[in-house]
Amino acid sequence: MGENSFSRELRLLTPTHFEFVFKNATPAVSPNLTLLARHNDSPNPRLGITVAKKRVKKAHDRNRIKRIVRESFRNHQQSLPNIDIVVVGKSGLDKLSNQELFLVLSKLWKKLAKRCEKSQ
Repeated sequence: MGENSFSRELRLLTPTHFEFVFKNATPAVSPNLTLLARHNDSPNPRLGITVAKKRVKKAHDRNRIKRIVRESFRNHQQSLPNIDIVVVGKSGLDKLSNQELFLVLSKLWKKLAKRCEKSQ
């Protein structure tokens, strides 16, 4: 696998991992997405994604959003500190085009990296 892969070590897999982030998170917020982060002891950043059916009704839209979030994370993971990140989708997220979503995520990764560097 390449340097920008999305292997098992880069994912938040269990509810315990998600709860760890939710308990004491550093947020980065946009109208359609919230990114929550917390420092981890892992040698790399890890990602968890939640897009509720209540917020984005159609499964193909939820899947598209998750694919784009994963791809964006893979492209930006080298610039992120060692943090656990949970991406929470909000209402209206399915209305964004792929390009708009990539742009929003790019801004949020940068904002989150700055905030986590300050809080360390």
